[in-house]
Amino acid sequence: MKIRFGFTLGAVPDPEVLMEVVDHLERLRFDSLWIPETLARPTLDPIVALSMAAVATTRLKIGSHLILPGRHPFQLARQLAHLDRLSGGRLLLMGVLGLPDEADAGLQGVARGQRPAALEEMVPLLHRLWAGETVDHAGEFSAFGPSTLDVLPVQQPLELWLGGQAPAALDRCGRLGDGWMPGFVAPEAAAEMRLAVEAAADRAGRKMDPEHFGANLPYARTADAVVRPGTPVGWAELRSLVERWLAAGFSKFLLSPAEPPRAWGDELEELAAEILPLTT
Repeated sequence: MKIRFGFTLGAVPDPEVLMEVVDHLERLRFDSLWIPETLARPTLDPIVALSMAAVATTRLKIGSHLILPGRHPFQLARQLAHLDRLSGGRLLLMGVLGLPDEADAGLQGVARGQRPAALEEMVPLLHRLWAGETVDHAGEFSAFGPSTLDVLPVQQPLELWLGGQAPAALDRCGRLGDGWMPGFVAPEAAAEMRLAVEAAADRAGRKMDPEHFGANLPYARTADAVVRPGTPVGWAELRSLVERWLAAGFSKFLLSPAEPPRAWGDELEELAAEILPLTT
């Protein structure tokens, strides 16, 4: 089982911080940088920021929890195909519905109740376009005449992971996703949900790669940080939580600090020293 650790850079809308973090992640040999997408909160635009990160690195993978509902499928497929091509095949993707709060949902152009259906319509279109098909589509949420991408991704297939914990989300991931990463949940509960994902894949005549299961892992350096219950505090608790996830059969992890550190270099040096040895 290949164990990999990425790092999520959250609410830091500062290009200087981005490039500092990218430099440290590349040097310390983290697997990937992730920039989640929000619309109404002060964060970097993931496609723009990941383009900068791709130019500044040669090995580091680049990824995003990207909001799908509300986007035009052909335009998005083209943007991401170009980004994968320009990064040399280092793009990682997770498709999300969007945040539940009204500020973000109101900017998507899709009613909250319609977002799951919009995502289900879009995912197969993205896969077909990335495979080089000419797609002629007339759907509930988008329509376009026969169209083919001018550039295809380096990765064939370019994978798209999904998330969620509700039964409908688990079923959707099994039918359409290339991997699954739940939200904030205990590893033992996630192991039960994984069975539902795999069962949905079986019913759809698909096979989920057993290594395509991961977890978002927020952590706190000290007990002074404001965190939700269950967040590990300190390196020992974080290592213990990773080991529980490994025992549950999950192997891909996205680490994120509960609060921005005072010095990014020091934070990432310590995180690498404490956590990356678990990959061996």
